[in-house]
Amino acid sequence: MFDRERRTVVVVGAQWGDEGKGKLVDVLAEGADWVVRYQGGANAGHTVHIGERSFVLHQIPSGILHPGVRCAIGNGVVLDPDRLLTEIDELVDDGVDVEGRLYVSDRAHLVLPYHKLLDESTASKEIGTTGRGIGPAYEDKAARRGVRVLDLRHPDRLRQLVERGVEHANARLSHSGSKRTVNVDETMSMLHGLAPRLLGLSEDVSLMIHRARKQGAAVLLEGAQGSLLDVDHGTYPFVTSSNTTSGGAAVGVGIAPTAIDAVLGVVKAYTTRVGNGPLPTELDEVLGERMRRLGNEFGATTGRPRRCGWFDAVVVRYAARVNGLTGLAVTKLDVLDTFDRLGVCVGYEVDGELHTEFPGDIAALEKLVPRYEWMAGWKRPTEDARSLSALPAEARAYLDRIIELCDTPIDYVSVGTRRDQIIGLRE
Repeated sequence: MFDRERRTVVVVGAQWGDEGKGKLVDVLAEGADWVVRYQGGANAGHTVHIGERSFVLHQIPSGILHPGVRCAIGNGVVLDPDRLLTEIDELVDDGVDVEGRLYVSDRAHLVLPYHKLLDESTASKEIGTTGRGIGPAYEDKAARRGVRVLDLRHPDRLRQLVERGVEHANARLSHSGSKRTVNVDETMSMLHGLAPRLLGLSEDVSLMIHRARKQGAAVLLEGAQGSLLDVDHGTYPFVTSSNTTSGGAAVGVGIAPTAIDAVLGVVKAYTTRVGNGPLPTELDEVLGERMRRLGNEFGATTGRPRRCGWFDAVVVRYAARVNGLTGLAVTKLDVLDTFDRLGVCVGYEVDGELHTEFPGDIAALEKLVPRYEWMAGWKRPTEDARSLSALPAEARAYLDRIIELCDTPIDYVSVGTRRDQIIGLRE
């Protein structure tokens, strides 16, 4: 289902994450040559269902489940080396051939034990972080004290960097009241143990993808989280620590923005969010629990229940603008099969005034009132549909309204978790 005329395609989440990017990348990867992760860390949880088997990928791109597809982790990712090697071993145990198919950018920064300890011990819980050390690792990167994969080649420099990181971490821990500390020698011992395998995977991913594109390769760039969690364009401060939008793809892989041919935005047919922060269309407890149960809305990485809401066209239209979306992939349409009516948010009322653009001010988001259009549900199963015409008329009307409100065509509709439960509207 990969359009090889659009050779370099970015797949982004166009809501608050958990939109189903893993499945879309897995489906598209059948026709791709390369799949590259461009940001985030092990807090991602991309779930792919193949037959009766399920795979949850945290750092390795979803394309690894297609034999012959090569995968890479870009410089924009903060890499948890221990979890990466564990993830590789688990895939191999499940019969997935990884050898010679996975590469890691030597410029990717490492998530180290003291980053995780900082994440667990500081006041980040109000933001809703996963405690995987992602934020502190990006902090060290920005402060120029981060450790990159290529630093493993130089033990003396590596130790200097670790000493700086440990000194900073212990000062922060002490300031926060924690009695826990981290040790330079223990951190160095861990890195020395991991270095041979990790350096065996390391490459100049930017150069590899540049050369592959020049030879005509089809490349998928895979993001983590969602556009509304982007550190610049999301619901700050309730965001992640990297640029999740399509602009981050070029930076996070090391290719030119002009190399990107298309941007596919993945959205659920409704809206979800994990953790704290604004969710304008959030449902009441009873209806939210019903949708959570039907959609199995629990985090693949953390197991945390997701908050659920009606489809928010204001959010997706905003995501279309900041990402330059060329198409949408609507997932989990089947979750709505049993609802009598469906809400679509078309605007926000703030202080008696209707707004149709997404505000950057958290104060406005906290007091707005969503305004809905109500559409008839279809009350029939859609899981067996393999064409647009096979969907109920009410479901087609729902999709048409999403296209109109978001001013973006729909390329794909997913009606289940399996690979084959997808409708390609371009075909």
